[in-house]
Amino acid sequence: MTGGDRAFPAAPAACARPVASVCGAPLVRSAASISAASARLATLVRPAAWLAVPLALVLLASDCAPAGTTLTVISWGGSYGRAVTRAYLEPFAAATGIDVRLDDYNGGLAQIRAQVETGNVHWDVIDLEMADAVAGCDEGILEPIDPALLAPAADGTPAVDDFLPDTLQECAVGTTFYSTIYAYDAERLAGAAPTTIDDFFDLERFPGRRGMRRVPFVNLEFALIADGVPVDEVYAVLDTPAGLERAFRKLDTIKDQVVWWEAGAQPPQMLADGEVAMSTAYNGRVFNAQVLEGQPFEIVWDGQVLDVGPIGIVAGTPDLEPALELVKFATRASSMAAIGRYIAYSPVRRSGLPLIGRHADAGIDMNPHMPTYPAHMRRTLQNDWLWWSDNLDEMNERFSAWLAR
Repeated sequence: MTGGDRAFPAAPAACARPVASVCGAPLVRSAASISAASARLATLVRPAAWLAVPLALVLLASDCAPAGTTLTVISWGGSYGRAVTRAYLEPFAAATGIDVRLDDYNGGLAQIRAQVETGNVHWDVIDLEMADAVAGCDEGILEPIDPALLAPAADGTPAVDDFLPDTLQECAVGTTFYSTIYAYDAERLAGAAPTTIDDFFDLERFPGRRGMRRVPFVNLEFALIADGVPVDEVYAVLDTPAGLERAFRKLDTIKDQVVWWEAGAQPPQMLADGEVAMSTAYNGRVFNAQVLEGQPFEIVWDGQVLDVGPIGIVAGTPDLEPALELVKFATRASSMAAIGRYIAYSPVRRSGLPLIGRHADAGIDMNPHMPTYPAHMRRTLQNDWLWWSDNLDEMNERFSAWLAR
């Protein structure tokens, strides 16, 4: 029972039936029964989320909710957590009867590793950073995900051909493109506005504290770009002892003015409070502060580090089949586009890009706010997550030692 965004998806394992019948009832229903099922589901799903719910799942929801199934989904919280909840978690829960519980974390593999090693796995599906997804797969703490299980595009194009390059990994499936950028509060800035990543490191022309995430990831890349390294040479330079020293020397120039953040919701709040003059941040978090909260923030796209946000499954989950169903649902083109109607992150499937449209609440065209919008791509660095997965432990140790100095 596979198909595109308009075809019948596979039923959850707990209620799989032959094609001729679903959950003990004929597949062909009367108009009245379909209307009744739709009405029941409509009481649970926000109107904008209907785009992600195919008719087959409406029917499954009416008769086929696996009793007692609960999935724990771990994500990034804040505005992104609200976006995925409305885009696909609520529709999935309503359509399948599976209880979905969302919790937050700040990234990394430590908690996943501890659960798998102790055999006490209580997380099921998790939003990851791609470098962690690759490293976690190598460690065996994430489940492999067969791309053949993923839904094809609406026109029948297989998933492996619909996903953009490098967005499918052995244990992770990409859902969005997002960027780490830096932003500032235009109302607090006197004089000329910053326009390049170099300006972020220029304390003389642009005095004030800087917000940065408390990890080496992206900070090292920003430092090298600001120090004059072309974006297409950043990882080659970073891969040398001299290049690594160069990155940390550049970070030294602003170290005593840095306020470190750990959660994605912090940079917009730090800017709003005037705690920092500029801060690195995820582009979607700044977008939501601009559009939904009316904050006078400006994004500097120069030097942005473009990345893929993947979803994966913790190895050893006792609910593997329902977890796979959720991954399949979340990685449909319609689900990715639905995320893009709540936060400025773009789909990683070709067939999802034309579906974004306008913001579900504010009504504005979302395309110019996406990190992949052509005007924002003039000096963009694509994150090399393979480099990071190979060097992550060493960089974390080096960064921690640098912080302690």
